[in-house]
Amino acid sequence: MALAKSADISRYLELVPLIMGAPRKYMWASYDSEADVLYINFKKPARATDSELTEDDVIIRYEGSEVIGLTVLHPATRPARELKSLGRKVAKRVA
Repeated sequence: MALAKSADISRYLELVPLIMGAPRKYMWASYDSEADVLYINFKKPARATDSELTEDDVIIRYEGSEVIGLTVLHPATRPARELKSLGRKVAKRVA
């Protein structure tokens, strides 16, 4: 899908500060629409040694004590405001 509208482009540019603040200045994400799962990764290659499922259906993946990725379950069914507050909850948990 092409980014045809300037509004679409500006929404993606809002991600720049988040990416710049990523633990390794490296981040990529992929979305599996069939399973409705969003994968966010901070390290490549990533070899999780542990993981934790939060009460909000986010899997935090660890390599040792380092957070190397997040798996967000059923993000398409969640309102945007819920996802924003979810981010704050998860951030507090791993801080």
